[in-house]
Amino acid sequence: MNKNFKIYAVIFIVVMIILALLEVNKKETTDWRKNFDINEKSPFGLFVFNSEASHLFKNKLTKVDKTPYEYYSQRKKAVHNIVVIENDIDSESWKKILTQVSEGSDAMLMASRIPKEISDSIGYYDSEISFQDENVLKLTDKKYQNDFIKLDKFPSGRGFSYIKPKVEVLGKTVEKKNADQANFIKVKFGKGNLYVHSEPLFLTNYYLLKPGNVKYAQDIFSYLPDRETLWFVTNDTKVSRFFMRFVLGNPALKYAWWVLLGGLVLFIFFNAKRKQRIVPIVEPLRNTSLDFVKSIGNLYLQEGDFHDMMAKKAQYFLNKVRIDLLIDTQNLDAEFEKKLQLKTGKPVEQISEAIALIKRAQDPYASVMKEDLTKINTLLDEILK
Repeated sequence: MNKNFKIYAVIFIVVMIILALLEVNKKETTDWRKNFDINEKSPFGLFVFNSEASHLFKNKLTKVDKTPYEYYSQRKKAVHNIVVIENDIDSESWKKILTQVSEGSDAMLMASRIPKEISDSIGYYDSEISFQDENVLKLTDKKYQNDFIKLDKFPSGRGFSYIKPKVEVLGKTVEKKNADQANFIKVKFGKGNLYVHSEPLFLTNYYLLKPGNVKYAQDIFSYLPDRETLWFVTNDTKVSRFFMRFVLGNPALKYAWWVLLGGLVLFIFFNAKRKQRIVPIVEPLRNTSLDFVKSIGNLYLQEGDFHDMMAKKAQYFLNKVRIDLLIDTQNLDAEFEKKLQLKTGKPVEQISEAIALIKRAQDPYASVMKEDLTKINTLLDEILK
């Protein structure tokens, strides 16, 4: 068996074991997002309400997955009920809803933030926010005084702080530290009625599954007449037609799918790397100048002519001073020393020592040692830095 294949097999098995251990030890996390999705079983989905809605409305409920504008533009309807639960509806659709209500239909709108088109129609109320973690929803009608819901998980706390005389308050939010605020109102609009509830959270799975809470929901919808009811659901609640929806909808199959894709990618990567054409090695051109310099250096070293090498170093240094620093080097006197010190910024002692070594290198009768060559070389390089 190929050695590389064994390595890949071991890596794959280790990865699968790690994923299996993670899957076994994985803790289920609760999705507390307020999605109001009729297909979601999460705490704040509408799966339970969707399942019981037909019974609640005596089998006279029709779910519409079109916008109100599209629906009413295509057909004429007799008077009926309209239900909207936390749905983002465009302004033209709101106009269609208000038109239906003015002609005799009743609309039940449940949204934490009411659009301006509706607020303008029911009396220019203001919404206010309470920051209490818990509150109680109650109805004002005495026959419903024993039916209430306690909201103990993320209530929106919104209500109506300014109520005009023509607006009838049907429900309130009761809190310990704040005054009661209206959350359920009724407004006469043309021949019909608008019902607006500012806390749709009571219709979600989390609250409907608690004992006794269903009665409050039944009381709310009892204000609608016994007739055909249209429930406009959000368009994104349609069942996906993507061919992978079953696989991606199942966590175990989804992980298996991603592992399979990852394995294929690794196989293609390593297989392509193993079979790619060998790239020939191109030797770079040799720098013969460096060899030449080394040869000359070895020649001088063998000859031991330190005086000549020291003179050439001094000549090179003075040439650089003339070209780079623009200082005349004809006379290596005190004036030259001062100019060199000013332009290089080096200590005066260092400049004086360098000039003394240069003069010794220029003297053909001076005795020069190897240490002198090393010293002048280091000193002049330091000055020119």
